[in-house]
Amino acid sequence: MSYPAELDAQGLHQWAARTVEELTRRRADINSLNVFPVPDSDTGSNMLHTMESALEEADKCTDPTAVAEALAIGSVRGARGNSGMVLSQVLRGVADATTQSRIDGHVLAAALGLAVDLVDRALATPVEGTIITILRAAAEASKEASLEPHAELYGIAVRALEAARVALKNTPSQLPALREAGVVDAGGAGLVILLECLLAQLTGEQPAELPLSAGGPKRSAVAQEEETDSASAAAEIEVVFFYDGELGTLEEALKPMGNSLVIARSTEDSGSVHIHSANAGAVIEKAFSLGSVSGLRLEALPAGGADHAAADPHGSDRRRIFAVAPEGAAGELFAKVGADVVKPGASVHGESDRDLFLPNGFGGEAGAAAIIPTHSLVAGLAAMSVYEPGNPDTAEVVAAMGDAATSMRVIHPAAEKADAVETACATLLAQGGEQVTVLTGLDLGEEDLAARLGVDVAVLRVPGLRTEIGVE
Repeated sequence: MSYPAELDAQGLHQWAARTVEELTRRRADINSLNVFPVPDSDTGSNMLHTMESALEEADKCTDPTAVAEALAIGSVRGARGNSGMVLSQVLRGVADATTQSRIDGHVLAAALGLAVDLVDRALATPVEGTIITILRAAAEASKEASLEPHAELYGIAVRALEAARVALKNTPSQLPALREAGVVDAGGAGLVILLECLLAQLTGEQPAELPLSAGGPKRSAVAQEEETDSASAAAEIEVVFFYDGELGTLEEALKPMGNSLVIARSTEDSGSVHIHSANAGAVIEKAFSLGSVSGLRLEALPAGGADHAAADPHGSDRRRIFAVAPEGAAGELFAKVGADVVKPGASVHGESDRDLFLPNGFGGEAGAAAIIPTHSLVAGLAAMSVYEPGNPDTAEVVAAMGDAATSMRVIHPAAEKADAVETACATLLAQGGEQVTVLTGLDLGEEDLAARLGVDVAVLRVPGLRTEIGVE
């Protein structure tokens, strides 16, 4: 049977769309594999979001020959999590290897090889037994196949997929966390699906799915309960943002500030940044001081047993943060950064003076908890950005969070309109300031607003919320 010798731009677009469909269908399966580097069960969701962002950018592309570049740009800007970052570099490799968005066998081999190079640059500390291992296996197999006489796209794609499947099946032998859980690597599984969809695009038939279980011992019910209990206390924050500036300088600055550092390049001077850190505030401040930051996103991570014990010397007497926020997206935002959300008007009973209370402009009873003077939601987020979960000195923590909150000058625009927001920002900046944070339900262009104001701007979209603007 004969198969297409190449994919044209339309075929490339359809490959991306097919991958989105398949990741949507198997997202929950991939999420269930997610035990490394943290068991936050979101790898499938992150890879899906990355591919959806790529496809959305390609859908807007009016030049058929630029589809590959559009997929790369969209994926890098929308990349989520370690695996999403790596996936974006695969699409970046495709864009760099192709001409006019056409992919034959040699282009596929070159693209996977370029992706390995990009990922090696992106990952501060590569770990074998993860998605990078699967990518490297596929790249090596495709290169070998491309050197054979009469090599064509179908045969090279088959060899790449076969090698990726073998590498994925072997990941539990490389990572104890996978072996103990009885699963293969989640990110690697997503990459295999990408290659499966490529083969399906060539043949018109869905290839047989590789089982996602490693067939090893499963975690016991007790171990799962302990993991769940541990996950309730986030020792680290996942920080993700898009950065314009000298990437090498940023990488050297962030390396000692956390782990799982990934910098997925869009160009040599821009890319998406991902890091897990116990001091998210310092990471954000450093990034803003070195270049331009946009698309900032924070999410609390579950803590592992050993790591949590090191970060929380008081054991079960751990510090809790109570943050007052309305139900919906605003409350979810504070929950994601590690706070126990309290509805406005509800009573809070802090059990220890190690606990913290953020009124966020709504007031409330703090019980024994120390009150952080947050007079608005945006000030509350400023305080949370400098929170150090591993610092046992509560007085020091309160002082740092209080300084961050009180240094934030806050205003509400006269109307819920983009021009009113810009006017309010300018009013605050007239008194000085280097960074603007906008908490809003409006769909604002972050980069355009930053360019007009001449300062760094972070827009956090919270549907249904009255706009708050903070300048520090």
